[in-house]
Amino acid sequence: MDTITALSPQQKNPQRVSVYINAQFAFGLAAIVAARLKVGQAIGAEEVARLRALDEAEEAYNKSLGFLSYRPRSRAELERYLKDKGVSEGARAQVLERLARLELVNDRSFAQYWVENRETFGPRGKRALRQELRQKGVSDEQVQEAIGSVDEPHSAYEAGQKRAMRMASLDREIFYRRLSGFLQRRGFGYEVVKTTVARLWGEYGATNAPEPDEREG
Repeated sequence: MDTITALSPQQKNPQRVSVYINAQFAFGLAAIVAARLKVGQAIGAEEVARLRALDEAEEAYNKSLGFLSYRPRSRAELERYLKDKGVSEGARAQVLERLARLELVNDRSFAQYWVENRETFGPRGKRALRQELRQKGVSDEQVQEAIGSVDEPHSAYEAGQKRAMRMASLDREIFYRRLSGFLQRRGFGYEVVKTTVARLWGEYGATNAPEPDEREG
């Protein structure tokens, strides 16, 4: 057995502690992990390995909180992020379980957030929403639950309205072609696109058409 001879807060990061064993620097730990250690404490290789594993999980947890601070994430997104950061499989599992217990990672809530955010800032059809959520690792059941209440005709109208206003001076054929293509790329189906484009042409395109000549011949 070896002996812990010093525990010293690191100058560059006071939230980490340098652990000295037998008067030699051994490794660094998050302060919360090192809190139970004492100078003079006997320590073996197994305990060192356990502490390092705890430290890796704690560091990964803090990185995860930073990643989640920008927007909610799916479980698969977070796991990919941690894997890219070189976090071990065991530490990833610990972190994901901890975040799930705290309701900081919940695919059902994430899917609902994603759909509501799209509806507010960039409406999509169900096909596009389904594809986006699947790419983020959300299960088919949770995807279907999240997109079930989407009103596609309303969403298509909201998505196309500003674009229609900008294209109001175009002739009918170009207006139809461009707006139809835009809405199709947003994931709306043929019938919804057809109805929406006709409605928007009637509201914006037709208002720019020349008035009929009512003079008597």
